[in-house]
Amino acid sequence: MNKKVIEVSGLVKEYKNLRAVDGLSFEVYEKEILGFLGPNGSGKSTTINCILSLLKYNEGDIKIFDRKMGPDSYEIKKNIGVIFQDVAVFDELTVYENVDYFCGLYIRSKNTRKEYIQSALELVGLEDYKKFRPKQLSGGLLRRLNIACGIAHKPKLIFLDEPTVAVDPQSRNNILDGIKKLRDGGATVVYTTHYMEEAEQLCDRIIIIDKGRIIAQGTSDSLKKLAKIEEKITVEVSGQAEKLIPKIKELNNVNDVVFENGLLVVSYGGGSDNIGDIIDLFRSNNVKYNKIYSERPTLNDVFLELTGKELRD
Repeated sequence: MNKKVIEVSGLVKEYKNLRAVDGLSFEVYEKEILGFLGPNGSGKSTTINCILSLLKYNEGDIKIFDRKMGPDSYEIKKNIGVIFQDVAVFDELTVYENVDYFCGLYIRSKNTRKEYIQSALELVGLEDYKKFRPKQLSGGLLRRLNIACGIAHKPKLIFLDEPTVAVDPQSRNNILDGIKKLRDGGATVVYTTHYMEEAEQLCDRIIIIDKGRIIAQGTSDSLKKLAKIEEKITVEVSGQAEKLIPKIKELNNVNDVVFENGLLVVSYGGGSDNIGDIIDLFRSNNVKYNKIYSERPTLNDVFLELTGKELRD
């Protein structure tokens, strides 16, 4: 097993009457992308801020690179890159000057810095935008600049907080590919996102927290085995399908039926010919459908099952 890069033991953080982090313990290993997931208010940001010593905590121990982390741990911090969700660059500087500034906080050699800046710009696909200012960039390019600023000094540990929020598909793919390249180059990545398909595609291991506690952890495949759903069948139909819902609920192994915006979604706990049963039911009741398909449970299904479907602030 790879070395432990982060060790969190018994972490507790309280705000007056609220225990935001409740005895959290976990490790992050060298050269892995760890998905750190949870609904709003689950304690993700508080935990990360405690790890980075941006917040004081009430109890627990935090080690990074096998050394105790504290506010004055500058030798540790110079090997960490942090990219927060809110873009933080200087509007008056060009793309190149922005990356140069942030890289220069850690790398004094101009020649080394020049090499590192070029590498960072290539990683995020901004080589052709060196002389642009942030206000001239699209939202996707701006997020890519934000990442370049955070990783230009070649940190060994990188925290990425929702880096693909509100970006176009091309930029999203570029960012995800860049994160994989960082991992393949030897970096350890802690990744937070609300896009479950990203975590499923990107992360080597996933931790899901809620109310300051870990409620599940493992690979994407192992987490999906926690779902009570064995199969989901989706049918594109007309409004007539509503009359079939009571009959569908009576079929074997059906856990749930949802009809919304012309889509009928039937969740099953087991069974072998569920799609055949659905087709037979539609035909015998003369209800037409446009398309029908079956899929296995996704990470999103597991996440909602574990954390609930109610909205969070």
